[in-house]
Amino acid sequence: MTHSANYTQKPRRAHRGPARRIGRTLSLVLPVMLVLSGTLAVTSVNWSGNSSDSMLTASADDLSVPAKSRAPQDVLRDRLLLELQDRNPGVALTHLQQEVNRHPSLARHCVSIARALGRAAVQKYGPSRAQSYSRPVCDTSFAAGVAAHQNG
Repeated sequence: MTHSANYTQKPRRAHRGPARRIGRTLSLVLPVMLVLSGTLAVTSVNWSGNSSDSMLTASADDLSVPAKSRAPQDVLRDRLLLELQDRNPGVALTHLQQEVNRHPSLARHCVSIARALGRAAVQKYGPSRAQSYSRPVCDTSFAAGVAAHQNG
């Protein structure tokens, strides 16, 4: 009697052993672990530059205070306001015009920067003297800032 005539093979199924289960588990767990370890690495770096602060935590800063914007127009406005305090509004207005000529993308912010300079000039010099520095930079927005602060 031969068994080969009656013997039929079962179709082979894909291997679903422990290696496949481990692979699936790693594919789910590994990305989570990478994100967590990256987050922990970022929070443990001493970003402040002070050697006394060896560890920063996510709750170290007051999150209710909005972060300062460092957009180019904000940097320029802050620099020109300092220049107005250190020197005079005429110098700040000249530099504003030069920056707008050098970087045309700042033109849309010129009016608000010039008005801020006008308000700061009134605070430092008073309305009459501040108005004497007025010139046609950004469609006379400096003068508008002086007048608005003077009347309001």
